[in-house]
Amino acid sequence: MFNEVPQRYDLMNRILTFRMDEMWRRKTVTECLKNYPSKVLDLCTGTGDLALRLAKKADGSIEVIGVDFSEPMMEVARKKALKKSINNIRFVFGDVANLPFPSNHFDSIGIGFAFRNLTYKNPNTRKYLSEILRVLKKNGRFVIVETSQPENMLMRKLYHFYMKNFVATIGGFLSGHPAAYHYLAHSARNYYNPLEVETLLKEAGFAKTEHLSLMTGMAAIYIAKK
Repeated sequence: MFNEVPQRYDLMNRILTFRMDEMWRRKTVTECLKNYPSKVLDLCTGTGDLALRLAKKADGSIEVIGVDFSEPMMEVARKKALKKSINNIRFVFGDVANLPFPSNHFDSIGIGFAFRNLTYKNPNTRKYLSEILRVLKKNGRFVIVETSQPENMLMRKLYHFYMKNFVATIGGFLSGHPAAYHYLAHSARNYYNPLEVETLLKEAGFAKTEHLSLMTGMAAIYIAKK
């Protein structure tokens, strides 16, 4: 699925979130850099949106690596890095279940709107979280920006209506890949609330977790420390 959508992936993100995804990624970058890291990993980097923002804001002072299992998406990311003349970044093919990095390697790890894919009804969730913990340094930060569930019932219903009737239908039509956007909408409507995500992270072994609510709870940023 992810090999089929890269050419319009960024455009669809901007359209379907009314460009709010850019603001949310900027906040995520800030959280990733709060501990003044020297090495940062962008997990499930896709087309490199988060990794490129990290590398640009760090202004060459840190090493940024983006990892993904979709070569077509990373090829888009590499072209974007070349076009923007961002050199302190590289993209590596890899599976989160077996990350190609040594233990205790990264000061910060970020993930932008892909944590849901690793944890929503996924039998490999424990393995993924174990690998993330393995490659993160002690006291390192794991920063997640992901869809969430608004606490207000009316907002939650409106959010679910939008996902079902606009993201799934319009996203599928405009992208030419309806199955991908039906999955996106379905998983977002049924994904965990902040308490459930924080519980998942703590049970995996993270020592401390917190979250920042975004857009009345339609999305959230989670900060988990090893």
